[in-house]
Amino acid sequence: MTKPKFYLTTAIAYTSTKPHIGNTYEIVLADAIARFKRFEGYDVYFQTGTDEHGEKIELKAKEAAIEPQQYVDNVAAELKSIWDVMNTSYDSFVRTTDKKHEAIVQKIFKKLYDQGDIYKSEYVGLYCTPCESFWTETQAVNGLCPDCGRPVSPKKEESYFFKLSKYQDRLEKYINEHPDFIYPESRKNEMINNFIKPGLQDLCVSRSSFKWGIPVTFDEGHVIYVWIDALTNYITFIGYDPDGSSEQFNKLWPADLQVIGKDIIRFHTIYWPIILMALDLPLPKTVYGHPWLLFDNDKMSKSKGNVLYADDLVKEFGVDRVRYYLLHEIPYANDGSITRELLIEKTNNDLSNILGNLVTRTVSMANKYFDGVVSNPKVTEEADDALIQSVSSLSDEVVQKMNEIKVAEAIDLIINVLKKCNKYIDDTTPWALAKDESKQDRLKTVIYNLIECIRICASLLAPFMPETSEKILNNINAEHTSFEDTKTFGLTADGTKLNNAEIIFERIVEK
Repeated sequence: MTKPKFYLTTAIAYTSTKPHIGNTYEIVLADAIARFKRFEGYDVYFQTGTDEHGEKIELKAKEAAIEPQQYVDNVAAELKSIWDVMNTSYDSFVRTTDKKHEAIVQKIFKKLYDQGDIYKSEYVGLYCTPCESFWTETQAVNGLCPDCGRPVSPKKEESYFFKLSKYQDRLEKYINEHPDFIYPESRKNEMINNFIKPGLQDLCVSRSSFKWGIPVTFDEGHVIYVWIDALTNYITFIGYDPDGSSEQFNKLWPADLQVIGKDIIRFHTIYWPIILMALDLPLPKTVYGHPWLLFDNDKMSKSKGNVLYADDLVKEFGVDRVRYYLLHEIPYANDGSITRELLIEKTNNDLSNILGNLVTRTVSMANKYFDGVVSNPKVTEEADDALIQSVSSLSDEVVQKMNEIKVAEAIDLIINVLKKCNKYIDDTTPWALAKDESKQDRLKTVIYNLIECIRICASLLAPFMPETSEKILNNINAEHTSFEDTKTFGLTADGTKLNNAEIIFERIVEK
């Protein structure tokens, strides 16, 4: 049977500087979704990468006294290493300095020009170099960029423009008729009310005041500006070509989910769909504008000295603690916050006290009372039914939350079942049963029930904390279970011998 496809992308990260933990959140979030979809049985293609052209890169390279290509090579390598440190399972890491991508971008630009969607004019207005964005006098806030709050400077430059205005009504109609196109709802309303309804301005898509970009083939001195270069990566690297696309492109496009930060939602839900409409291509099924990760409720910035880096945190705490915090502590629609203290407190509570404690206690009891051999005599009591019911329905509930991209809530469902397991131990008092010869079969049943709950929960945790899941399953001598097997309670065979109890998460004590 052919697996259904699932094409997932992150935004491509800009290679101006090393990404901080807030930038890293996106790749970990997308990775958890990709891993979960694979677990469910989808044929997943997960693409990420780097955006490597633009005036800011040219200036950074000049400051570093190296060529722009060398500069982006260095940053892209560092960024990729952080994605790898975070144990992300991307299928493709793309770079916009790739020669094939550049050639297809030039074809796309020429096609849009030939069909009248791009025209030449002159840009007069205000420009923000860090954001690489043009603004009108009315859009600027007290002479500052409305996006980043930095100063803008007057610019006058010959440029090519893309006719966004031509597609405005069509885009608004599409968004209104496709409720799943923009998540969450608040971002959709923001795009319609703040940007589309007031009227779309035509978009500057070439620059002539710097060189570090893809040249316009038919007009020397112009380079293709960020939007048509960066946004088209989602189609060029899977085989789109205006002269005839590949089988891979025809299989994968449209994207099922594009995961991007809320600060670039406008580019992905206005500019990007209009580019696709102009190319006569279908639009992505869903664009999810995720919230930000703040440092103690404040935006991270080097100047404030409040930047945390993923690789530093992983060295100190291990990859799965960091993954867990990012995935569990950032809500679906609202910004989340991180500090070292919060990370320690949360992972001590959830991973040491609830998850690690449960696994260690259960495996230790099995080893102590029955030499680690598990069996199920089915001497049941009322307390068993509620626990078995909650773990048997868990996978369907997790799927529902994951389909809504509510990853933190999906994890919460698993943590809640683990809490119920700990309460079940307190309620059934295995240590008391062990002292009564007539209660040995009841004790075996209690331990069996706990092992089965751990098997199912550990399997469902695998997309979020891959290394931890493997460690737990090794403790209970269980294979990586299939997704279908998480729906069935009672699959641990009688006579299964557990391994020695291994501490899953040590408590972190601040010195």
